[in-house]
Amino acid sequence: MVEKKRKNVIRVYFEQQIALTHRNYRLYVVGQSMSQIGTLIQRVAMIWLAYQMTNSPFILGLVGFSEQIPIFMIAPFAGVFADRWDKRKALIRIETLASLQALFLAILMFTGVIRIWHIILLSLSLGVINAFEVPVRQSFVVDMVDGDKDALGNAIAFNSTVFNLSRLIGPSIAGILITAVGEGWCFMANAFSYAIVVTSIIMMRITVKSGRCEISGQVIRKLKEGVRYVGKLHVMKTLLILLAIISFSNASFRTLAPVFAKDILHGNANTFGFLMSAAGVGAIIGAIFLTSHHSVGLLKKLIHYTGILLGVSLLCFGGSKWLWLSLIFMASGGLAQMMHTACTNTLLQLFTDDDKRGRVMSFYAMSLQGTTPFGSLVSGTIADTIGAPFTMAIMGVFSIAGTLFLRAKIDKEEKTVPVVIEKITYE
Repeated sequence: MVEKKRKNVIRVYFEQQIALTHRNYRLYVVGQSMSQIGTLIQRVAMIWLAYQMTNSPFILGLVGFSEQIPIFMIAPFAGVFADRWDKRKALIRIETLASLQALFLAILMFTGVIRIWHIILLSLSLGVINAFEVPVRQSFVVDMVDGDKDALGNAIAFNSTVFNLSRLIGPSIAGILITAVGEGWCFMANAFSYAIVVTSIIMMRITVKSGRCEISGQVIRKLKEGVRYVGKLHVMKTLLILLAIISFSNASFRTLAPVFAKDILHGNANTFGFLMSAAGVGAIIGAIFLTSHHSVGLLKKLIHYTGILLGVSLLCFGGSKWLWLSLIFMASGGLAQMMHTACTNTLLQLFTDDDKRGRVMSFYAMSLQGTTPFGSLVSGTIADTIGAPFTMAIMGVFSIAGTLFLRAKIDKEEKTVPVVIEKITYE
């Protein structure tokens, strides 16, 4: 009887995923799930390798900074191109370049010539690739569901579920692979995963495409147009600022996790993998909740609550000396970060006109991933001076303070949201 009820719950859950009724989106889910697992395997391996080679929290911050800073600098311009390009063809080229980057990293590891500057340089190159990939992929979601706005919110939430399942699986696999066969095979696994996502995109049949800017438009002029567009909607602007604060604070989790795993919890690569996977568990719980709850009012409330929850999780994780307790706080932090990101993404997608979607998503990428390098660098630098636990506490206070400060601002300006948006509930 219990087994039958469990199967019914699973069946009902998947029946609610209206995005999966679209063939292109199903292909995307298959390819992207494999790609995300590969990416997280590589990311964990790179961070662990860098700390093993240098034993320096500052280097950990520098590696994270190198991977993410191109998004801050390039993403706004990439968003202009995302509005002009054929997104399907662009993604095929971008994912192929990412595969080559992972393959080159694996070759350096297998030949035994890898140095810390190789890791930093290749992290930088991956950041440049991601600066184009994120706005193109995010703005491509509406095309994959054939322009169905009713399926858009569900697609974004379900995509978060896929991503966070990868966060659960990827780090655990990485910890096992590092211990058993070394970091080189982690990088090779990522190169192979990109081949899968390229194949899935090639198999798509896109029939409805979003409006695109004219090819003759100048990049700077189109970028200014995007900035003015975001600036006119004060709620959208405030959401992006708050997302930047949350992402800056959350960067300390990933940057300093190896320090906690090795020096405070006295573990190894498997311990690090467990911590990262715990964040994935929390994020999956949040993603599953959001796949069936999409009312605009609820999403706005969650924006505030999750910012505070992330801050509390950072504070508690920094003070923990026991693995089981650290896993709980890592999970709550993962839940908070995922729900905040997904809620912001959904609201922005609903606010945005199709012909400006690429540019708005580039600002989203800039807030989400573009501020992460500064968070990584700052947290690594502070941890080198006063230690990782106090650094986590500082980041937690920053997250809570930023959320409380902007909460009143969002509530005050929410009447500027277009009426048509307020009517969308997805319930």
